[in-house]
Amino acid sequence: MTGEAQPPIYLERLAARSAAVGTVLCLGLDPDPDALPDGFSRDLRGVEAFARLVLQAAAPCAAAVKPNLAFFEAFGSAGIAALERLRAEIPSDLPVVMDAKRGDIGSTAARQAVALFDSLGADAITVSPYLGEEAIAPLLARADRFAYVLCRTSNPGAGELQGLRVAEDEAAGHPSEPLYARVARRAAAWGPGGTAGLVVGATAPRELAEIRAIAPGLAFLVPGVGAQGGDESAVLADGRATAAPAGARPGGGLLVNVSRGIAGAAIKRAQGAGHDLGEAIAAAARDWALRLPVLP
Repeated sequence: MTGEAQPPIYLERLAARSAAVGTVLCLGLDPDPDALPDGFSRDLRGVEAFARLVLQAAAPCAAAVKPNLAFFEAFGSAGIAALERLRAEIPSDLPVVMDAKRGDIGSTAARQAVALFDSLGADAITVSPYLGEEAIAPLLARADRFAYVLCRTSNPGAGELQGLRVAEDEAAGHPSEPLYARVARRAAAWGPGGTAGLVVGATAPRELAEIRAIAPGLAFLVPGVGAQGGDESAVLADGRATAAPAGARPGGGLLVNVSRGIAGAAIKRAQGAGHDLGEAIAAAARDWALRLPVLP
């Protein structure tokens, strides 16, 4: 409606939050019932309670929070209801990235957009490019929402398909290159502008630098530091965007996800030395926030 203030685009909101907290830390929220600390039941009740504690203790240090839907969907409708309750408690200035890895034919993707953006209140989501631009378009269409396209992921088997070489595309001017490079090249032209980014793992620093050179303006969501052993210094060096639309903003559109590196480390610290668990989580989050600063 005319006369009403339009919501700020995701990249603006992310930049404002990154500048406010001085970090590019993304707080991963994937509470595994089998890994909950003592005092939390190994069921949905315990999962929700622990996730709430992590949010309350660590969110003040984070530039964004990334709930992994699978850890809530596993409990059916009750799990989704728990996620909705947690989402309602997240401050409005803290962007929420729903790790959903969606992507399907156009009509299905359109309904996925409604489910994730409207029902669950996601500011951003993760999506799969395997079905092509058709599957991504409905998830990129909203100027105030965002989608991170899986490009070169952090898991050990990522190269099985993502590293396959694809043929030269003479018409588009693309060289023969690994599939992840082609995804980055294509994703840079998807959407209306400013609504697409890439998921690039910290466990592949050479590929991360290569992808940044191909897509200098796209925001990166980088998993794989902490428990997976990725090097945050390489991510800070090459992860920030250097061109529009994500460049020239605080943080350069970079988010570095840490999940087990905060929750798991805090559990070990608290149980091993009798520390308060909430304080241990907050301390771990502060440590990671300092290790992942917004660089000038």
